[in-house]
Amino acid sequence: MSDAEHIPVAAPALIGAGALVGFTMLAVFVGRTGGVGITQKPEANPVASLALTVEDRSDGAITLHEAGSDRLVATVQPGEDGFLRATLRGFGQARLRAGHGREEPFRLTRYDDGSLTLSDAATGRRVNLEAFGPTNAAAFARLLTDGSTIR
Repeated sequence: MSDAEHIPVAAPALIGAGALVGFTMLAVFVGRTGGVGITQKPEANPVASLALTVEDRSDGAITLHEAGSDRLVATVQPGEDGFLRATLRGFGQARLRAGHGREEPFRLTRYDDGSLTLSDAATGRRVNLEAFGPTNAAAFARLLTDGSTIR
C-alpha cells in the first residue's frame, strides 16, 4: 500500500465524529416529537362572514352581491381596486378550470385575531389576505360591515 491509501486517523477524532452525529440525531428526534422551535398560532374563531357572488357587467365593472339576499355590497369600476379584482378573477378562473360554475358564492371571513380570509368551497381554495399586506387586505375588509353575520 502506498502512503496515500493509508492515512491514520486518531481514535478520539472518530469517537468525536460519531458522538456529534449521534447528538444531532437525538436533537432532531427531540425537536420533532416535543415541538421544540415550532411557533403555533391558536385557532381563531370567525366573528364576521359574508357570502359573495360576483357578476361581470358589460361596461367592465364587477358587482359584488351578498348571496341569498342579493344585497349590493360593492361595485368595482374598471381600473379600480386592482388587488380585489385580480384575486376574485383568480378564484373564478380556478373554479372554471375545476369544472365548477359561478353559482356558489365565495366566503369572506374575519376572525377574532384580526385575520381575514377569502375561501371558495367549490375548489377548497382559501387565502389569508393579510399575506398580501395591510393595504390589500383592507380592500376586502371594507366589504365586511358590522351587520355581516356568521353563516
